[in-house]
Amino acid sequence: MRQSQLLANTLREAPAEAEVASHRLLLRAGYIRQLAAGIYTYLPLGLRVLRNVERVLREEMDRAGAQELLMPALQPAELWQESGRYNAYGPELIRLADRHQREFVLGPTHEEVITKLMKNEINSYRKLPVTLYQIQTKFRDERRPRSGLLRGREFLMKDAYSFDISWEGLDQSYQAMFGAYQRIFDRCGLNFRAVEADAGSIGGEGSTHEFMALADIGEDTIAVCSQCGYAANLEKASSVVNQVGSGSNVDRPMSEKIHTPGVHTIEHLAQYLHIRPRDIMKTLIYLADGNPIAVLVRGDYEINEIKVKNALGVDTLELADAETTAAVTQASVGFAGPIGLSIPLHIDETIISMEWGVAGANESEFHLRHVVPGRDFIVARVGDFHIVKEGEVCARCETGKLRFVQGIEVGHVFKLGTKYSEALGARYLDANGSEQLMIMGCYGIGVSRLVSAVVEQHCDERGMVWPTAIAPYQVHLIPISSKDTTQTKLANDMYDAFKQRGVEVLLDDREERAGVKFNDSDLIGLPVRIVVGKDAVHGKVEYVDRRSNEKQLLSLDEALSRISASTL
Repeated sequence: MRQSQLLANTLREAPAEAEVASHRLLLRAGYIRQLAAGIYTYLPLGLRVLRNVERVLREEMDRAGAQELLMPALQPAELWQESGRYNAYGPELIRLADRHQREFVLGPTHEEVITKLMKNEINSYRKLPVTLYQIQTKFRDERRPRSGLLRGREFLMKDAYSFDISWEGLDQSYQAMFGAYQRIFDRCGLNFRAVEADAGSIGGEGSTHEFMALADIGEDTIAVCSQCGYAANLEKASSVVNQVGSGSNVDRPMSEKIHTPGVHTIEHLAQYLHIRPRDIMKTLIYLADGNPIAVLVRGDYEINEIKVKNALGVDTLELADAETTAAVTQASVGFAGPIGLSIPLHIDETIISMEWGVAGANESEFHLRHVVPGRDFIVARVGDFHIVKEGEVCARCETGKLRFVQGIEVGHVFKLGTKYSEALGARYLDANGSEQLMIMGCYGIGVSRLVSAVVEQHCDERGMVWPTAIAPYQVHLIPISSKDTTQTKLANDMYDAFKQRGVEVLLDDREERAGVKFNDSDLIGLPVRIVVGKDAVHGKVEYVDRRSNEKQLLSLDEALSRISASTL
């Protein structure tokens, strides 16, 4: 491609709203342009990167035995109602009606559509297992689109779905996709970790892993063990609970009421009573599918609402408002406690290790001292409901310490089981002629998000540094002076030679100063730059590695051979 003909206007400065490096650089280098919040046009350079990522995806998905298809983005709402996700998915689901007032959704994912398809297409165990995938635009009404392609309302995704006749078969399909994902991210040059995670609104009945690109700007916090291979999203991570006390309930003083005027927070209560936050039993009132519950956790921990929601098996979990809290506890917010509550109590495991603690008295301006779990309130519903802390002991190996790193979710693999096949009636006849439910898996990669994640990891102060596998072009060919006939001829000869060898090359034939060309070249970030300058009279060019900035003077044949070898 000749750069004079390329639609790729570079910008000296990125718009003020571009906060992360990938957003700034993709805008400045002319890869993308924003149409509306969270909605982008891919200019030729950006589209070439997308297509290269798609090529890697297709090669590895096909290698893993998956078959490509394409499903509609516009989906009937009754499918989502039948699966139970129409209301549960939340406000991110874009809903609309046609001229006949039939309800539809713009697909954020395709579990319902693929299950409906397989219900109609598969009737025998002889046609299973099968894994199908597509690369398609998805839609989610993000409350606050931000960070460019990392969180948009319209984005490109590769989603795949496996259908098996047994859980053992699902295990094999899951591992095939897991391996394919590792190869995909390796080929894209990504530094990533596969971490245990929560299935979220997609749901499921088995293993769930997210693939995280490690980056300081990542929205997800990952707990990683210093000894074993354990890694989990913070919403899923577990640790060995730090024990703060033990012993029987015998001879412990009875609870006593203490006046705590105006003390509404854990920090204030600890200061007021000269105790530690871990000596406090924090009680919060939630609405689980509209029904009030109480969750208890030690005062030095935070409640993990996702763990609570999963343990209860509810669709919605939200912190109760002040009015509801007062109705349930007979006290204002900040004074709730477990004793005397008539609603279900869900006790975090951190509470069980406490000999005694301070808790709300369910009376405004009062707390109770010397509250003993098991003596003063029932501890029947106990679970892991807290967010782990950095430095705690790993629950997997019970030796290593957890450290936190940030990550960008670029892919996920779920064992769905029979959640969707049961809801939508996807059955097959087994060898005995009996109907059985198909056992499903779900596997997604955010293609456009992956592009941004790669940029976050592969950039410097000058611009992007694309890995060869997904770069829009492999070589940036730059004659310093467009008026120098020797340079121009050598550059054109090299351009033709590269094209004949199948090397994708961008020739900067613009009538610009050398400094402008070099700055734009750094910004665009192609893996190799070949500069045709004063040594052209001797048949020599400067070969520059964009990543290391290493420079070598090579002959035409040497440059052609090196580039051809590096792109095989």
